[in-house]
Amino acid sequence: MSLAAMLLSCLVAFALAHRFYGRLLARWFGLDARTVTPAHACRDGEDFVPTPRFYLLSQHFSAISAAGPIAGPIFAAIWFGWEPAFWWIVLGCIFIGAMHDFGALVASVRHGAGSVAQVLRRHLNPRSYAAFTVYIWLALIYVIIAFTDVTARAFVEAVDVVVPGIDTNIRIDGAGVASSSMLYLALSLLMGVVVKFLRPPLWLTTLVFVPAVGVAIWLGPMLPIDWRLDGAVPSLGWAWAILVYCGIASVLPLWLLLQPRGYLGGFFLYLTLGGGLLGLLWSNPTIAWPASHGFTGTNGQPLVPFLFITIACGACSGFHGLVCSGTTSKQIDKEPDAHLVGYGGMLLEGVVALLALACVMMLKPGSELAGKGPDKIFGVGIGSFLHQLGVPLQFAVTFGMLAFATFVYDTLDVCTRLARYLFCEFTGWRTRTAGVVGTVVSLVLPAWFVAQTVTNARGQVVPAYLVIWPLFGSTNQLLAGLTLVGLSLWLAHTDRNVWLRLAVGVPMVFMMGMTIGALVLQIAGATDPMLAVVAAVLLLLALWITAEAAWALLRRRPLAAPVTQG
Repeated sequence: MSLAAMLLSCLVAFALAHRFYGRLLARWFGLDARTVTPAHACRDGEDFVPTPRFYLLSQHFSAISAAGPIAGPIFAAIWFGWEPAFWWIVLGCIFIGAMHDFGALVASVRHGAGSVAQVLRRHLNPRSYAAFTVYIWLALIYVIIAFTDVTARAFVEAVDVVVPGIDTNIRIDGAGVASSSMLYLALSLLMGVVVKFLRPPLWLTTLVFVPAVGVAIWLGPMLPIDWRLDGAVPSLGWAWAILVYCGIASVLPLWLLLQPRGYLGGFFLYLTLGGGLLGLLWSNPTIAWPASHGFTGTNGQPLVPFLFITIACGACSGFHGLVCSGTTSKQIDKEPDAHLVGYGGMLLEGVVALLALACVMMLKPGSELAGKGPDKIFGVGIGSFLHQLGVPLQFAVTFGMLAFATFVYDTLDVCTRLARYLFCEFTGWRTRTAGVVGTVVSLVLPAWFVAQTVTNARGQVVPAYLVIWPLFGSTNQLLAGLTLVGLSLWLAHTDRNVWLRLAVGVPMVFMMGMTIGALVLQIAGATDPMLAVVAAVLLLLALWITAEAAWALLRRRPLAAPVTQG
């Protein structure tokens, strides 16, 4: 089967899954348009804002689609071959990831728009809630550190790459990408003000501001912001600037930045997907990359369980549960909207993952580009697809690189806001001052860590957070598994039908099994003491909460008092 035919088949499968399986889950969850959602019950114009579902879908999609659905599939294809990655993305997205996101969103709406940790608090015990909350908060801090560093380095790097299939050498200048990113954020702020005070129809707003993003991409390379510092971390200035932006964005009202930025980001990503898919279908490149490297990857790790923690976003990601139960659940206008936003949003991310996978599938073994970072592989891949449609190559590749930066940007400020929500939820301190304090506390560690470096085994100076980077996938997938544990407890205590409980319970067992297996292997093979200690702590957390959940199910403990938000 050709690459184009494979992708068309996947698009049809995703459409059918949304139409039939998604609707079946919605019926099992008992979604009711007459139910008053937290967005209405707690409406404050800042965090709780009822939002039309298509507007919210764009924002939600841009928030969950970070670097994960790009980096994970690319790394997995390089290490294990494209075929295992392909099947995990398609089947995992339909039956595990989309269901996980849908369930987390519905559960949060039914629990006063509280976090996924609140579900454990009500259906398990305060002890597990406290441990899970601290774990989530630290995971968010780690995401902020990693993605801030990745984005900042992308803004200062300049590399030359050969575009596959065209054999043209092109220079990717990070300073131009940085300029385009700044213009994109300025457009988001302007759109927020225009929508709030002038109230134009949505079609007119879209018609004006979406093309303006294209202008920003075109202007960026002409107005490069070349900002690098002397020292071990040349990108440190950009890293701190990005963290300042995250802090400001975290406390601004949703209407001013997060909603318009998410809407523009969503449309920009739709254009990336649409243009990339059309270019790929038109050119139908030959699949040149190996389908499989066997049961042991080229990185020395076994296919099972490491495939399932290498590809998280795009198949199943615990981070999505935080977004669903953080910003998105506070904006759901009607309960049935959760079907499109939660289930449909994840399917869209599955398309991103497949497109990223295709960028590797067309490479030849030994390709120079395969040795570059996932941002370069994706940017050049998307650029080559768009170039097939007549788009100038330099603009097309810059477009692809900015798409990667937009995925990361849109996640960074959402992560900071989620960390603020968790801080206020955990402390019970819900004033405006608490929001500012929670934001500052959540950014202190990232501001320090992005400046720290270590020397690796090869004698290279690398960011300090990379010491435990191999655990990033396990951390994310453990979060997904524990979220499914909370959903299973909720469904058991509320006597939902047995089919829905199976639809959640079977993926829960699978995700916990893969994550625990990966952690055991990572502890056994760890050469760095810090890596072994962190992996052991994650393993103990997984075993502890799983054991408590099993005990709670056996004794059917009465529910705690309902959780309220406000």
